[in-house]
Amino acid sequence: MVSAKSRRLGRDDWIRGALELLSVAGVEGVRIVPLAERLGVTSGSFYWHFKNRRELHDALLEYWQREMTDAIMETVKAVEPPEERIWKLMRQVMSRGLARYDLAIWHWAQTDAGARKAFKGTLKRRFAFAKWLFEEAGFSDAQAEARGRLMVVYMMGESNLVPDAHSTRKNLLRSQYEILIHA
Repeated sequence: MVSAKSRRLGRDDWIRGALELLSVAGVEGVRIVPLAERLGVTSGSFYWHFKNRRELHDALLEYWQREMTDAIMETVKAVEPPEERIWKLMRQVMSRGLARYDLAIWHWAQTDAGARKAFKGTLKRRFAFAKWLFEEAGFSDAQAEARGRLMVVYMMGESNLVPDAHSTRKNLLRSQYEILIHA
C-alpha cells in the first residue's frame, strides 16, 4: 500500500479530504494545516493545487455538485424501464453514500452566500430530476413532484440523520422504493 507521503496528492484528493473534514468539523474546520495533517502531507503541497482556502471551498462545492448529483443523474438517465431508473438512483445514492455530505453543506449554506447558492441550486436540480423520473414512470405532475421530493428528502435525511444504520437501510430500501412507485 502506498502512503500519502510517498505519492503526490491530486486536486481531487485534497477536495475529498476537505469533504470528510467538513462533515466532522464544519466549514471552519476545513483549514489547510489540519487537512494536510489528515492527509499525511505537508501544508505546502496544498498550494500546488489551490491559491488559498477560498479556492478550496469553491472547488469543494463544485466537486460536491458534480460528483454527488450530476454524475448520478447522468448514470441513470438512460436506464429502462423508467421505474428501474428510480430504483437504480436510490440504490446508487444510498450504497455509495452520495448524500452523506448534504447536511454539512446545508450548515455551511446558512452562513455563506456561495454555499447557499450551490446548495439551493443543487437541491432544485435534484427535485426537478426526481420529478422527471416519476413523470416518466407515468405519474401525474402533482404526484411526480410529491414522490420526487419525498425520495430526495428521504435519501438526504437517511444518509445524514441515521448514518450508522447501513444494514437496516439496505433491508428497507426496496420497500421504500415500492411505496414510492405504487399508486
